[in-house]
Amino acid sequence: MSPPVYLDHAATTPVDPRVAAAMAGCLGADGVFGNPASAGHFHGEAALERVEAARAAVAAAVGADPDEVVFTSGATEADNLAIFGVAEHARPRGRHLVTARTEHKAVLDPCHELERRGWQVTYLTPDERGRIAPERLAAALRADTVLVSLMHVNNEIGTVQDVAAFAAVCERHGGARLHVDAAQSVGKTALDFKAGGADLVSLSAHKSYGPKGVGALLVSRRRGVRIEPRQFGGGQERGLRSGTVATHQVVGMAAAFALAVAQREAEATRLAALRERLWCGLEAHGGAIRNGAPQDTVAAILNVSFAGVEGESLLAAVAPRISVSTGSACTSASGEPSYVLRALGRDERLAEASLRFGLGRSTSAADVEEAIEAVGAALSRLRRIGGGCVTAP
Repeated sequence: MSPPVYLDHAATTPVDPRVAAAMAGCLGADGVFGNPASAGHFHGEAALERVEAARAAVAAAVGADPDEVVFTSGATEADNLAIFGVAEHARPRGRHLVTARTEHKAVLDPCHELERRGWQVTYLTPDERGRIAPERLAAALRADTVLVSLMHVNNEIGTVQDVAAFAAVCERHGGARLHVDAAQSVGKTALDFKAGGADLVSLSAHKSYGPKGVGALLVSRRRGVRIEPRQFGGGQERGLRSGTVATHQVVGMAAAFALAVAQREAEATRLAALRERLWCGLEAHGGAIRNGAPQDTVAAILNVSFAGVEGESLLAAVAPRISVSTGSACTSASGEPSYVLRALGRDERLAEASLRFGLGRSTSAADVEEAIEAVGAALSRLRRIGGGCVTAP
């Protein structure tokens, strides 16, 4: 039996062979295997050169300066470093944060922990399309607000937020730093750190055909951002993230970002056509509700709720033919309906009966047709068994 068609590229992607080749050159005895922190001998200096070249390449891909790139183990660590780092540094000025109900758990859970420690957090609710209006943000700011954390591209529905507008609101406020989780951005939509005006931006390699276990936090030097470190032990990465930098990982991240940026426009056009074909095919089966408006979302993500079926049964029914998810990989084990979709106004049953399709480089027209047929067959069987209503609210 053939493996299922992979339509979960929003969760993770295979490492591009060109990226893997670049990484392999940093692993073997005949490659650049030294510790980049070991200055003073050939092997350490060769590794340091690779790390700094990777730092410059990552910076170039996202419109940053190389000295603004702090390598981490991924976007989750970068989010934590940004949120706790700003909160601790700004504690004398205020203990209020603003974020959104639709953020990734890597942002929401640190905010919940800060609440436990005595900070106050305002959670903004998006409109039905998943957008946060800048004026809603402005109204939520207080004199003691020290940090705003709002993502660029939502990982479940693909909605793109207006980061520049958020940055302008924070600039007018004067005391609130803006952190942006951009884990889903590189290769899917334009990302320019300087032009966007954010103070801190979190990045992930494995959403862009790079390796898992590496990411970065952009920390603006132009805007004089100061954060407290969360990890100690060697002073690497400007003293903000101690620990040996994994040369092969950051080299892989740099190679992946360069490829993703170079292919972004052509790939977005191709995936947009496939996404619309997928939506039209799914809509034809009845009772389908699109989560997120197409004009607001990246081409790689389509999230659909299905009336008249039970969510767990739907996922199990399509699993033999397509690999697809019900939402974020970080919350799929909980069995709870998507909090992102609930924030958009979906009831619990519809939020449970939702599938997120993540299209990527390997997705073909044949894959889309297979997905339409597999979901349609599952819906027909489950609705027949359950006698569910297929009328979308």
